[in-house]
Amino acid sequence: MYRPSEFNEDRIEVLHQAMRDIAFGTLVTIGADGLIASHIPLLLEDAPAPLGNITGHLARANPQARAPAPESEALVIFLGPHTYVTPSWYPSKAETGRVVPTWNYVAVHAYGSLRFIDNPAWKRAHVTRLTRSQESKREAPWTVDDAPEDYLQGMLKGIIGFELPIARLEGKWKMSQNRREPDRQGVIAGLEAEADPQSVAVAAIMAARERK
Repeated sequence: MYRPSEFNEDRIEVLHQAMRDIAFGTLVTIGADGLIASHIPLLLEDAPAPLGNITGHLARANPQARAPAPESEALVIFLGPHTYVTPSWYPSKAETGRVVPTWNYVAVHAYGSLRFIDNPAWKRAHVTRLTRSQESKREAPWTVDDAPEDYLQGMLKGIIGFELPIARLEGKWKMSQNRREPDRQGVIAGLEAEADPQSVAVAAIMAARERK
């Protein structure tokens, strides 16, 4: 990932928190037929330190569930809040006119060797943790055990688990750091006024970084 120094984020705790918050990523591998990608919910484990381990699952019928090319590296992309930025929000537009549109975003790339897992106990434990991570804040959380056992066993047979011990981790927080402070404040105000969830989320990240 192209990461100019002003946009680079390499603090592991920040990258890990973003991955957990996003909780959904794109798994990219290469096999006999070339590149293939799947968009799936994911879990992050702290071990092995320091970069951690990503776990997930694919439908058994998904061609990506077949073994990737030997010794090939897999990539998981987590895309966080992102939004268009109009140059109309820059005070410098009135001063020089030397401005162009851009896009602000958060992205994390995790690299490693993929290992598929077809152990029923592992798969059940994985989907239990995955479900709990999304249901725990609900007033009446659904649990895996709520499903009939024969139905659950059939669903588990239809998936393949995987883990990806992270060998390399990259983060990019493109939040107008290359603009002057008045331009950044103009972007924050403009995004807050847009009021859509993505714009508000990006504005909040920018504002938090301004306070540091």
